Amino acid sequence: MGHLAQAHSVTVRFGAVTAVDSADLAVDAGEVIGLLGANGAGKTTLLLSLLGLVRPSAGAALLFGGAPSTVSRRRVGYVPQTLGLYNDMTVEENWTFTCRAFKQRRPIPATIADAAGELVRDLPLGLQRRVAFAAAFSHDPELLVLDEPTSGVSPLSAARLWADIRAAANAGSGVLVTTHNMEEAEQCDHLVVMVEGKVVAHGDAEAVIGRRAVVEVRCADWRRAYQVLDAAGYVVQAKGTTLRVPAPRLEVERVLDDAIIEARVDVAPANLEEAFVAIVSGASPS
Repeated sequence: MGHLAQAHSVTVRFGAVTAVDSADLAVDAGEVIGLLGANGAGKTTLLLSLLGLVRPSAGAALLFGGAPSTVSRRRVGYVPQTLGLYNDMTVEENWTFTCRAFKQRRPIPATIADAAGELVRDLPLGLQRRVAFAAAFSHDPELLVLDEPTSGVSPLSAARLWADIRAAANAGSGVLVTTHNMEEAEQCDHLVVMVEGKVVAHGDAEAVIGRRAVVEVRCADWRRAYQVLDAAGYVVQAKGTTLRVPAPRLEVERVLDDAIIEARVDVAPANLEEAFVAIVSGASPS
């Protein structure tokens, strides 16, 4: 069986701006692919090219083995960042409209039934996203494409949405999802990291982390050490009273010495968030 969606060296230019630069990506049935990157990295543009909503300037974007079309898009459940709902219609009206568009006749799901008579614009964001998910799932799509699906929602709502994502993958659907959340990224089967339109790393979380390491700083005056390292431009995380810095050990030691701060400085394996920061900033893997 071929890929559900695939990008072959896709490049997308808007005038002098290259939004996506020779990107490769593939989504298969039953797997969750996480597309990671800072704002402006090209994630959404790459998604749109796979759906045929943006035409590549070079390379090929394939949907179910062929050029994206109205017919092949009917096999996709898509939740854009804007959710794609009609704000001046009720939840039930949105549901009915979506079902008719896909030639389905289904009762409104229990997960959104309590809000059936509410206008979408009057719902909290978490519930709006649940309605958008229900609409995207309404025709049992073979491929789900979700652009920042949990942005702005509570941790509980995000957990519920991710339970739906994993259930869809377990039932055989392929899922392509963009996220800024590293805890969510760890739930993906395969990660693709983009920086300035390029795919710069891919694989499972362990492969993306690779040999990357961070410096752990322990000292009595850890608050001052944090301030000094932060002022020096380093990304510092405090884990209790231990500081973790994705930077070379000698650099960190020099900054602390210059500030006359006595500290124990060790090297430890990076986590996924620290590896992502290092990749985006162009730091060495070790």
